[in-house]
Amino acid sequence: MFCLGKPLPTVVLVAALAFAGASSSVAQAPAPAPAPPAGQSDQAPAPGTKPGDPFGEEITLTPKTIVYLKSSATWDSAFESIQDAFKNVYAYLDRQGIKPAGPAMTIYTASDDAGFEFQAAVPIAEAPKDPPKGDLAVGTSPEGKALKFLHRGSYDSLDAAYDAITHYLDERKLEARDLYIEQYDTDLLKTAEDNLVIEVLVPIK
Repeated sequence: MFCLGKPLPTVVLVAALAFAGASSSVAQAPAPAPAPPAGQSDQAPAPGTKPGDPFGEEITLTPKTIVYLKSSATWDSAFESIQDAFKNVYAYLDRQGIKPAGPAMTIYTASDDAGFEFQAAVPIAEAPKDPPKGDLAVGTSPEGKALKFLHRGSYDSLDAAYDAITHYLDERKLEARDLYIEQYDTDLLKTAEDNLVIEVLVPIK
């Protein structure tokens, strides 16, 4: 997965400028090629994608009520630590008879060279009357504009996907917020790792 200890480049979105041509007697340089439209890229298809998969699709995140477990992990044990966190969240929901109201998501909130901090979150329809205690809590998922990138394959192969995402943001001079979200279109606990489908959501300033 992407090492949050090495954040995506912080750059500012700029507009391209076009200048009027000089006299017809003066040779003119060819006009610069326009930037690829949002959701498209002039680079090779990203690893772990299929034709038609969203890659840089502009979306708006709507806030959702979530039950989450706040935890931390080392990079070497990232996948196992995230799975363990979700086991605790789902165990609480089962005990309370609460059904998930959307796909599970990992919200990455901080990192350093040793590891990272995250929230293993599951959306629910409404806050429970008897809120969880201890490491579990009820909160709200991030909101605002973001870019969606789809990845298919193992968790370890996300490294290459994040490299492609970094290039995509660089290419368009976009500035990301200081958090990243992985939303799981397949069951993170039951799906074979090579068959995972993960949406990487990058909130944009």
